[in-house]
Amino acid sequence: QVQLVESGGGLVQAGDSLRLSCAASGVTFSMYGMGWFRRAPGKEREFVGSISRSGGSTIYADFVQGRFAISRDNAKKTLYLQMNSLSPEDTATYYCAARLSTATAQPPRWAAEFQHWGQGTQVTVSS
Repeated sequence: QVQLVESGGGLVQAGDSLRLSCAASGVTFSMYGMGWFRRAPGKEREFVGSISRSGGSTIYADFVQGRFAISRDNAKKTLYLQMNSLSPEDTATYYCAARLSTATAQPPRWAAEFQHWGQGTQVTVSS
């Protein structure tokens, strides 16, 4: 049974940093491209960024503007999202997702591509 469990969310102040983690189980993690999405209150889910299964390629949404960085540790079956210079607009529930990928596949971009999703972790940024 595939399970993705996010952690690391919390309440921080504007300008602070936070690192989210996503622990995977029940999958051969290294065969999956991974992504982060978020949903703010009253808004639709949006793409944050994603990483290829090897970790060699990443893509980000425009709003990230160099503030966030996605990485992965395939040995630990864990995905990370380092978030810096947080603003209240980053307040949302953050979700990780997994897509079975080929070795040469680019990082997945669209929500429909992902087969597995975590339950989310809440990030709240106060002004």
